[in-house]
Formats: sequence, C-alpha cells, structure tokens
Amino acid sequence: MTSPVLLVVGLGNPGDRYAATRHNAGLNFLHQVAADYGATFRHESKFEGKVANARIESNEVRLFAPNTFMNDSGRPIAKVVNFYKVPMEQLLIVHDELDLPPGTVRVKRGGGAGGHNGLRDIFPKLGSRDFLRLRIGIGHPGSADQVVDYVLRKPPEADADLIQKSIEAARKEFPKIVRGDTDLAMNVLHTRD
Repeated sequence: MTSPVLLVVGLGNPGDRYAATRHNAGLNFLHQVAADYGATFRHESKFEGKVANARIESNEVRLFAPNTFMNDSGRPIAKVVNFYKVPMEQLLIVHDELDLPPGTVRVKRGGGAGGHNGLRDIFPKLGSRDFLRLRIGIGHPGSADQVVDYVLRKPPEADADLIQKSIEAARKEFPKIVRGDTDLAMNVLHTRD
C-alpha cells in the first residue's frame, strides 16, 4: 500500500474544439470522476485552471483541470502542487498514452515522457517525475510525423468506444488508487481484456 492520493490532474486542451479528441482522454476521465462523486469545478485564476473537491470513500481529494494548452500544463500544475504542498507520491496525473492501444489503461509511477509534450513540460516545472500516472491508451498512428494531427483529432467510433471502456474500467478502480492500493488496481487494470 502506498500513500493516498491528494491531487488528481487531468491533462487535455481547453475548449469544445478539443473535447472529444484523443489528447483529452485524461481530462475526460477527470470530468467523469467529478460527476461520479458530485464534485463541482470552480475556476481559480491563481492556478490557471479549475479545481473541484471530491470525497472518495473516506479520502478528501482535489481534482484539477489546467486551463492552459497541453504543452503548457506544467506551470499551472506546479502552482497547485506548491500551494497545497502536495508531495510527489500523492499526486496522480491522468493522460493519454500513444504507446498503449485504445482500450488499455495502465498505472505507473515515474518514467519518461514517451513523446508526450504535456509530460515533457511538467517534469521540469515540478522538478520530479516521481508522481503516479494513469495512462489511457489511444494508440499510435505509426509514424512520428503524424502524431500531432492524430492526437488532436476525434478517434473513429470503434476507438472512441474502446477509450471510453478503458476510462470506465479506471473509474471502477479509482477508489483503490486514491486510498493507496495501487497494486490492487494494477492487478485488475493490467490483466483485463
């Protein structure tokens, strides 16, 4: 068992134009979790984003959605982390993952950016990579020069359904992750079909 999660960040781009794109899988997860627990977001200009408080079982958790674009998400996340003095081991960042096929979801601590520009911006701003990550598979277009267009487009219906199924699976395991039972959550999420 690890430390309980105090802050959950969903990565994505702001605005309706990007809402259903692959790159917004993390932000979509965050909004669905907020709805699951009746949490309401409020804009906090000092953080450049929206914050909601959620009670998940016996744990009080902050949910945070940066209002900046993905490639500039490190600054607002650092502001929230520093203001609330959140230790790295109690931070969870939820994001899309090119290296996992649609329908796959994985939990890990640390690791590299893997070509994810949001993570690439976050690492130096936090001065650490040692936070928990919930990685929602979106698949890879097959060529690095196609990645930008790929992540900023809506996926075809079959892939969108698979991404949503992985989000639903992660939502079911979310209370375990929040209370620090990440190994139990991993056992379920990493072995599902």
